[in-house]
Amino acid sequence: MFNIEKIWQKLLVSCQPEAQEFFYNTAFVAGMAQAAMLGGAGGLRLSGPENIVAVKQLTDAPVIGIWKQKYASSEVYITPTLKEAEALLEAGADIIALDATKRKRPQESLEAIIENLKNKVCLMADVSCLEEALWAEQLGFDCAGTTLAGYVHANTRTDGPDFELLQAMAKQLNIPVIAEGRISTPMEAAEALKLGAHAVVVGSAITRPQVITREFVAKMKNR
Repeated sequence: MFNIEKIWQKLLVSCQPEAQEFFYNTAFVAGMAQAAMLGGAGGLRLSGPENIVAVKQLTDAPVIGIWKQKYASSEVYITPTLKEAEALLEAGADIIALDATKRKRPQESLEAIIENLKNKVCLMADVSCLEEALWAEQLGFDCAGTTLAGYVHANTRTDGPDFELLQAMAKQLNIPVIAEGRISTPMEAAEALKLGAHAVVVGSAITRPQVITREFVAKMKNR
């Protein structure tokens, strides 16, 4: 099983174009992943087995695998069922991230999914609050990320990274904490490490040109 110490204090780049973007294809994801690794990234976060297979042919970099799938019966869409998780394992994901909120799931319980995967692959809990993070640790997750902070229920969404949640998780959990979500600058990534993050995931600020362009345009308009 993957040793999570391999990503200690590393930058992990999330290469996940959305369906409406021209870049939504495996070849481009593989290209983004290669560029990230050339820049010194210590790992990647990828969605979908086909993208993981393609990237794994080009690099042995650690990969956090997710599979975004929507079910009418549930709001959970980050690796929502055992079927998606097993496909990611087969594709070669080193870490599998699961929505670890307490929302209703479309099929199996989170406990059942963990039971099936425990000790087969490193498991990451994507959480939105400290309560969920503590629960995830009890369930047997190997690490937890601030991925869903500000996106679930009535949780307050900070303009930037939720450093308050990150710091609380780092202090109260005995498993590594991954900083993820609205990290937009190198300074914010460095601050996340200072606050106790084991590693830092950055996506849009690196791999989504339309988001980066929008920031430039907004700043120029408001000069």
